[in-house]
Amino acid sequence: MGGPGKAGELIMPYDNILCRQEENIQVVTLNRPKRRNALSLGLMLELIDCLDAIGRDPAIRAVILNAEGTAFSAGHDLSEITSGTVNEYRRLFDVCSELMMKLQSIPQPVIAEVQGIATAAGCQLVASCDLAIAGEKATFATPGVKIGLFCTTPMVALTRAIGRKRAMEMLLTGKQIDAGIAAEWGLVNRVVEQERLSEATRELARQIAAASSFTVGLGKQAFYAQIDLDQPKAYAYAKEVMTMNSLASDAQEGISAFLEKRVPCWTGK
Repeated sequence: MGGPGKAGELIMPYDNILCRQEENIQVVTLNRPKRRNALSLGLMLELIDCLDAIGRDPAIRAVILNAEGTAFSAGHDLSEITSGTVNEYRRLFDVCSELMMKLQSIPQPVIAEVQGIATAAGCQLVASCDLAIAGEKATFATPGVKIGLFCTTPMVALTRAIGRKRAMEMLLTGKQIDAGIAAEWGLVNRVVEQERLSEATRELARQIAAASSFTVGLGKQAFYAQIDLDQPKAYAYAKEVMTMNSLASDAQEGISAFLEKRVPCWTGK
């Protein structure tokens, strides 16, 4: 295993993913195209390790998660879910859950760049990213019900992304939805022409990277902390975060820059 070192440099290559830094944006690529980028235990552990390193690197301001080949991810590697023990299966789904939560716990926003099919845990991966842009050829499904293995862990992320009724329809029928419906339902932010997918994802990443890393990280953490609270508790939490944010150097610099009509100089504090 390897990962980003100082300033996001690659220490040593991974077996199942590729990592490269484009200025202050880290691009992480699923690299099992012959297996449709199935989320094997090894791949998921590498992703967790890589994301962990990214989360500790202040030079990285945004993350793009994409994939080699025609599929984004076909979900779990089903060869790992045959003739196993209860502890082996529990380990597999523990790691999967850890990965999905890791995407949301690092301070940098993670953008899924979806060029092809994203099914089951692959669909869960998209739903767990902070943002997602899909090419017009992308499709999404949670088809586990068709093989006797209900997409229960993908259900957690999917329900939070698109709501109960739509998630239940996908989960109970296993039917595939296209990129347009995925955008309409809120699973992805937008759909772009296939040839513009990489460019559009990087445009979004650069917009995020231009802001204060401190403010973005604080805001991402606050978003996930408040989302499942009832409204009074959410406001009680949010007003405390905003109070502390107001005292930060970058907030004071940003406000001053706006009032003085100049470009802010962020310090990340």
